[in-house]
Amino acid sequence: MSGEPDTGRAAGGDAPRSPADAAPQDAPPDATPDATPDAPPDTTADDAAPVAAPARARRRDPLAAVLIGVLTLLLGFAFAVQVRSTDTDEQLAGAREEDLVRILDDLTAQEDRLRQEIADQRAALEQLGNSDSQAAAALQEARDRAEALGILNGTIAAQGPGITMTVRDPERSITSAVLLTAIQELRGAGAETVQVDDVRIGVSSAVTGSPGELRIDGQALQAPYVFVAIGSAQDMATAMSIPGGVVSRVGGRGGSVDIVQSDQVVVDALRPLDEPQYADPDDGD
Repeated sequence: MSGEPDTGRAAGGDAPRSPADAAPQDAPPDATPDATPDAPPDTTADDAAPVAAPARARRRDPLAAVLIGVLTLLLGFAFAVQVRSTDTDEQLAGAREEDLVRILDDLTAQEDRLRQEIADQRAALEQLGNSDSQAAAALQEARDRAEALGILNGTIAAQGPGITMTVRDPERSITSAVLLTAIQELRGAGAETVQVDDVRIGVSSAVTGSPGELRIDGQALQAPYVFVAIGSAQDMATAMSIPGGVVSRVGGRGGSVDIVQSDQVVVDALRPLDEPQYADPDDGD
């Protein structure tokens, strides 16, 4: 063995300690506060949260269900509309040109019918709104027509421009045919109503009797015979004076005719309304 001292051994034969082995023994006991014994965990906050959460969830459940239902309905409706629109677009896209033209014509015809219905409804509404004025107008028109018919058939007195014609018969030679010709010539010249003496001439008027004893509709006449006619005075005077007319025929029998044109004459003789015995109104059947 060598004579060098053995410095690697300690007294008593123990092996030398390394600094790492000595560190735990040199540290003070309170240098590591985490080394204290485990304390029981604080569970107060954790235990309260699970209890409150179910209560809030239960309060929100009805509202959430309603919202979910509404959203589901809206989504379903939107989906149905989209599907229908898509199907229509696909059908039109796949249709032939002739089919598209027919569809367009149908839509145009339907639009025209709807516009016509709207116009008819508006017209009916306006007619209902103006029913009072229309009723008054219809009543006035009925009155005017009744007056016109009354003048023509002799049941209403009339006035207007016309002539007064006096036929003198000093020799009592004027026949019924002469008076009838005078009435017809006046009507042909546009006379709207005529009276002879006090007899109103109507559609069924008849001149009868012998010279000097003439009658119209059974009523006796006395010479001179006075005709009063309403119409164009100039036209009627001309018609009486034509060659071979009334003036000439009366003059040929020793009589004379005086014609006075006037802007206002009155025909006030009336006749009873003629009642048809055989004719009835046509009901259109």
